[in-house]
Amino acid sequence: MAKLMRSVSGIRGIVGSSLSPQSLSAHVKAYLEVIKAKKIILGRDSRPSGDAISNFVASLCQLSGVEVLDVGLATTPTVEVLVTHYQCDGGIIITASHNPIEWNALKFLDNKGLFLGPEVIQKLFDIADQGVFTYPDFSQIQKHIPLKNSDDIHIQNILNIPFLRLKKIQNTKFKVAIDAVNGAGSFIVPKLLKNLGCEVVELHCTPNGLFPRGAEPTPENLSELSKTVIENNCAVGFALDPDADRCALVDSKGMAIGEEYTLAIATEEVLSQKSGPICINLSTSRMNEDIAKKYKSSCSRAKVGEINVSLQMIQENCIIGGEGNGGVILPASHYGRDSLVAVALVLSWMAHHQAGIEHFVDTNPRYFMPKKKFELQNKTLEKILEDTQKEFKDWNMDSRDGLRFEKENSWIHVRASNTEPVIRVIAEAPSEIEAENLCQRVEKLI
Repeated sequence: MAKLMRSVSGIRGIVGSSLSPQSLSAHVKAYLEVIKAKKIILGRDSRPSGDAISNFVASLCQLSGVEVLDVGLATTPTVEVLVTHYQCDGGIIITASHNPIEWNALKFLDNKGLFLGPEVIQKLFDIADQGVFTYPDFSQIQKHIPLKNSDDIHIQNILNIPFLRLKKIQNTKFKVAIDAVNGAGSFIVPKLLKNLGCEVVELHCTPNGLFPRGAEPTPENLSELSKTVIENNCAVGFALDPDADRCALVDSKGMAIGEEYTLAIATEEVLSQKSGPICINLSTSRMNEDIAKKYKSSCSRAKVGEINVSLQMIQENCIIGGEGNGGVILPASHYGRDSLVAVALVLSWMAHHQAGIEHFVDTNPRYFMPKKKFELQNKTLEKILEDTQKEFKDWNMDSRDGLRFEKENSWIHVRASNTEPVIRVIAEAPSEIEAENLCQRVEKLI
């Protein structure tokens, strides 16, 4: 049985085993205590277990004297936006993102719509483990209020982005394909695209939580979207993960160019209009560093995890940032990864350049980035990291999040996953052979 996973991303487990009513109850109660909640937003993705868990969580909150504004089916970034829109004390998102269908999870937000920081989330876990909770009497039970038109609030937030060349996009009248993997973005992203003047070809936009492909929008999972783009003569294809905080791209020739390009294109679209510092995580492509240099802007790196990047962006007053898994963070909208922001900025770049995303690929330095994950087998993470450090002893090392080694235009990052019981190995180099060789040097140690 997989154990309950706990990290800055919240709690995540298999429904009915590690994610049980007992674990849900303890962590929800601890969360409400930590943020001193009086009113929260609640949303969920489309997984079959989501509705039952949502009702359970809502009841826990009500019985704890906390008012619940329930958005129902919603993307992760939508809930983040609504926390501040309704001036709530926090938010709970029920989603296991890219994990298989038997998994579900709780993501916890503060009153700014941000994930809880490392110190606060650890305090939550400590309280949950103690398991000592009290409830107010019946007179303190609060309301459970369904919200309407929540998608429109998020969409308007996107349309108000100052870097969005809105009229150019609408006048271009793009024909686009969208693969929502039957997840939380099934309704809101096609609706945004229509607001942007696009003709929309929908693929897997029935939010029943039955994922018709691998949940992550990686190239190997996007063959059907590629076919749809070609057959319908689309200018671009957008692929989401189940909670729609990530977006990957397929070009007009049906080529899945990889999720790393989403942030790079969005970053160029913003920096071409206003220079400013950017922040990416330790596992994100150096394409973003190249673009920052092109526009005379600085680029820093943060630990992996949305909240780690968000907090560093706030500290450094960054203009854009995010993670190379297709997660774009734009402070002008909010400080969370957002596929709607990504879609809008990519279309803005295309409208401005009057070109497809293949033009960006062709005119920028190209890198190769294998992304691998391994079960630990008989070795501990500590032993693997120790052996890896010896293997790359002549490289520059960053030990903030696992170990990352860099030399010239190449790097490799080895770390434990926040969301799966695996160790991740990601490398980047100017040639495919060199990038694969870097991963193989670590794999032999695992």
